[in-house]
Amino acid sequence: MGCQIISIPLLILFFTVLIITEKAESKALESPQYTIVHSESDFEVRFYRETVWMTAPVNEISFEKATKIGFHRLFQYIEGANLNSSRVSMTTPVLTSIVPGAGPLHSSAYFVKLYLPVKFQASPPLPLPELNLQPDSWTSHCIAVRKFSGFARDNNIVKEAEKLAVSLSRSRWANSTSTQSGYAYSIAQYNSPFKFVGRVNEVWVDVGGSEGDDCKSSLVAAY
Repeated sequence: MGCQIISIPLLILFFTVLIITEKAESKALESPQYTIVHSESDFEVRFYRETVWMTAPVNEISFEKATKIGFHRLFQYIEGANLNSSRVSMTTPVLTSIVPGAGPLHSSAYFVKLYLPVKFQASPPLPLPELNLQPDSWTSHCIAVRKFSGFARDNNIVKEAEKLAVSLSRSRWANSTSTQSGYAYSIAQYNSPFKFVGRVNEVWVDVGGSEGDDCKSSLVAAY
C-alpha cells in the first residue's frame, strides 16, 4: 500500500505556524481595545475606537477556505514580506468579514483581517504587491457581538449569525444594523487551529451609534 508524500516546504510551513501559534497561545496577544456599552445574556454591544487592520480580499465560496487563503498571505506579511522587511507581532482575533452574494452564482467575497499592533497603527509597513493586501482604517463605531465555542465552520457560522440577528431584533438595537461597512457580518477567531479545547469565536455585526449617543449610554465595563 503506497504512502502519501507530503512536500518538505509544506511540512516546514506547518511546523513554523505550529510553533509560532503555540508560543502566541502562551502569552497575551495584542487586541483592539473596546468598551462594553450594552450587555445581555446572549450578546453584547461594544464601542471600538479608530483602528487599522491589514486586509486580504479573497473570492471564494467557502468561508473556511477563504480564511485559510487570506491568513496565509497575512502570515507572510507579518513574518517580513513587506517593503520594510519588518516583523509584525501576531495579534488577535483573525477576522473574516463576509459579503454574501458578491460573486458569481451568488457566491461570497471575503476580507480576512489582522489588527495591527499599536506600534504600527500610525504607519503600517507596506505589504509586498504580490500578496494583494491593503490597510483598512476603521472609524470609531459600535459592534454587536455573539460568542460561540468550537471551530468556526461553513456549516455553523450562518446559524450563529442568525441567532445574533434574532437577539438584536428583540432588543433596543433592533433596526440599528449599520450598512456602512458593506459587510453582512464578520467572524472573529481567537485561537490557533491547533487548539481543540476552550476555543472562542464571535459573530460581529456593525450597529448604529457612536461614542456620543446610544453606543455609550449604558456603560457596563471597560477593557
